[in-house]
Amino acid sequence: MSGGEKVFEKVLMKGNEAIAEAAVRAGCGAYFGYPITPQNEIIAYMSKVMLDKGRVFVQAESEVAAINMVYGASCAGARAMTSSSSPGISLKQEGISYAAGADIPCVIANVVRGGPGLGSIAPSQADYFQSTRGGGHGDYYCIVLAPKSVQECADLTYLAFDLSDQYRMPVILLADGMIGQMMEGVTLPPEKSLSGLPKRDWTAGGMAGAGREARHITSIHLVPEELEAVTRARFARYETVKQNEIRFEESGCDSADLILAAYGTSARICQGAKNLAEKEGIKVGMFRPITLWPFPYKELGKIAARGKPILTVEMSLGQFIEDVKLAAFEAGANPPVHLLGHLGGVIPTEEEVFAEVKKILGVKK
Repeated sequence: MSGGEKVFEKVLMKGNEAIAEAAVRAGCGAYFGYPITPQNEIIAYMSKVMLDKGRVFVQAESEVAAINMVYGASCAGARAMTSSSSPGISLKQEGISYAAGADIPCVIANVVRGGPGLGSIAPSQADYFQSTRGGGHGDYYCIVLAPKSVQECADLTYLAFDLSDQYRMPVILLADGMIGQMMEGVTLPPEKSLSGLPKRDWTAGGMAGAGREARHITSIHLVPEELEAVTRARFARYETVKQNEIRFEESGCDSADLILAAYGTSARICQGAKNLAEKEGIKVGMFRPITLWPFPYKELGKIAARGKPILTVEMSLGQFIEDVKLAAFEAGANPPVHLLGHLGGVIPTEEEVFAEVKKILGVKK
């Protein structure tokens, strides 16, 4: 190690705390939120650290107010963020649609809990459709990043701010209550200076009387042809995102008898089940998307084309599996695709997943 090399030590943090600290280090200049379990550590952490650093923190009067404050702060030039859990994210959907329609960068952390409705405060993955299909009204997408560890909570939050700025669109960090509450060692990214962030030459402002052009940021286009043209241009940018920003992880798929497909907490459980299978000589592969949008259809499709059965494991009753099936369909493949799903906060176990693997493969107990 050279004398000038900086050492980053691991610290023990909750996933929620890692999200908050990484946001601060990524240059978040304004945070707006409203308390809800199981993401309250994020807002609590930001309430102290943001103010200590002289940045903007507001506990808004509602989730609706919080997302619109994010919109305004981003328009004014700040890297802005909010966080919530499932019902709170539902309340933010109109504002997220406005941000997408006005090409506003912002970061939204969703630490998912059981639903529908008020549901439970236990971990869930049942916000998959909401996050990956837009969620609000109109034609738009958000980049969706899914961490499986506290380390990834930090790394992907840090990345989210850069992607949001680069493509001028909302980015959702889709964790769940288990990842948000668990504690692990994490190496935190370096802190960015607010003065060193990418220039936002599109922000609102300007004064015609002072010789500067006034800039008005809006998502409204009352002429139908104009709205269509603006939206088509946005979708062309989405194609660039699809080409450049797909992230995934796979292991052991080349020689596997069965493929486990999962993300987030479910992927951690599947890794344990894979280890159990290997001890008994059963070859199991793992495929984990890190970007849920854009989804790695081609990459999973190549694996599906081998014809081996796929077991999708998710903490919902069949949302993620739709993209798994679509990946196989687009590849012209027709492997058996099975679902092991739980809801409402019930978490699958490694032993349960392994038992399902043996059942599909016809392996006797």
